[in-house]
Amino acid sequence: MNINKVDRNVESAHQMMVNDHLPFHRKLTYGFTDMAGNLLYTLVGSYMLYFFTNVFGLDVGIAGILLLLGRFIDALGAPIMGVLVDHTHSKYGKNRPWFLWMALPFTISIWLLFTTPALNETMKIIYAGAMYIIAELTYTALSTPITSVLPNLTSDSNERTSANSLRMVLGNVGNFFAVTFIIPLATFFGQGNERKGWSMAVGLYAIVAFVFIMIAFLDMREKKIGEEKIVTIRESLKATKQNWPWVLIVLANLALWTAYSARNAALPYYFQYNLGDKGLISLFNGFSIIQIIGMASVPFVVKFLNKWGTTILMLGITMIGQIWIGMAGSNVTMGLIGWCLACIGSGSAMTMFFSMVGDTVDFGEWKTGIRANGFLTAMGASFCIQMGSGIGSFIAARILAQFGFTASHAIQTSTSLTGINLTFIWVPVVIYALSIVCMIFYRKWEKHEPIVNKDLAERHAAESAQEV
Repeated sequence: MNINKVDRNVESAHQMMVNDHLPFHRKLTYGFTDMAGNLLYTLVGSYMLYFFTNVFGLDVGIAGILLLLGRFIDALGAPIMGVLVDHTHSKYGKNRPWFLWMALPFTISIWLLFTTPALNETMKIIYAGAMYIIAELTYTALSTPITSVLPNLTSDSNERTSANSLRMVLGNVGNFFAVTFIIPLATFFGQGNERKGWSMAVGLYAIVAFVFIMIAFLDMREKKIGEEKIVTIRESLKATKQNWPWVLIVLANLALWTAYSARNAALPYYFQYNLGDKGLISLFNGFSIIQIIGMASVPFVVKFLNKWGTTILMLGITMIGQIWIGMAGSNVTMGLIGWCLACIGSGSAMTMFFSMVGDTVDFGEWKTGIRANGFLTAMGASFCIQMGSGIGSFIAARILAQFGFTASHAIQTSTSLTGINLTFIWVPVVIYALSIVCMIFYRKWEKHEPIVNKDLAERHAAESAQEV
């Protein structure tokens, strides 16, 4: 009798895994969340330091401190946000309602961050710091459920990879419009007044982002809403115990975002001062859309190299691209080739990390019996983005300050140009290498995934049978 019951559970588990398909339209609208987020948040990662120094009027040293302090506070908010998601209980699920609640606060705060009020120097620093922290916190509240909802949309690892790849492709579309057209739009709206132009251009982006977030909310569906349990803080922490794949993903993703953010923070300075052409900022950022090729190819590459191998390959391509740019010097064509390689590599690596952190949720449940979606994904994604971006921007600001960069000087000294070159090209290469080291160790744990998925499916089938 017990044997028959076990066989039925195994058969039921197999059927659950086979039928767990995510419709394409739901994958598409899921991607709208990241597209809207990137349309605004990419401006923070790519232009915040530049905006603070060259538009808002802050000293580069002060701007760097504000960026680090703000990111540190917001990084601490990531695990808190994860716990809040795990404690959320609504008719929409744990994650979905946050898109409804945070759509307006997020879009308005980003717009205010890029708006320059008429204040004295002290009040400008206070305003910049306060708005930066608020904008970062609202993004954390929006981005955490973007990642943590994925395990609740489907339990099929391949479906997750597919959905996440489409999400990253659409996120890159948002990134493309943000970094490519913001300066031309600011110039158009400002008509010589940069501060007015930036405020109006970001305001336009904010309206578009709000619409896409609401569309995503309306179409999204979480599974097993009534069966979701409230996870306590103690249980969330317990879910990390001996969850070594999660630890490795956190460290590797943190390194990735640190390198990526240091590069992006230095990018506007590199083209404006080292190459002497501000127009190249939009040109190169526009070519970043090519990383869609890598993101779209991820599901296919994973079939041959697995996740750990695909991630190492993409990080390696990123490093080659960075070195290529450094060797190209003032040759714009050669520099573009290197830039495209770096974009394809980094964008694809990010796709992998967002997918793999969902797998660590399964491992945590398999190991401890606790499914802490919100906490684990918040630390594996939002925390890494926030802290990595803060550390990367701070590294860029400190190097620029140490090498004597002054925003008021139209022409920088040779020492300052060396600092910009170092920050934009060579520092990221070293940090990307650290991410690769973590992924080499991750290989061991990826081999356990089939066992983990099979055991969890049987557990869930058995629980469903008992309830009936």
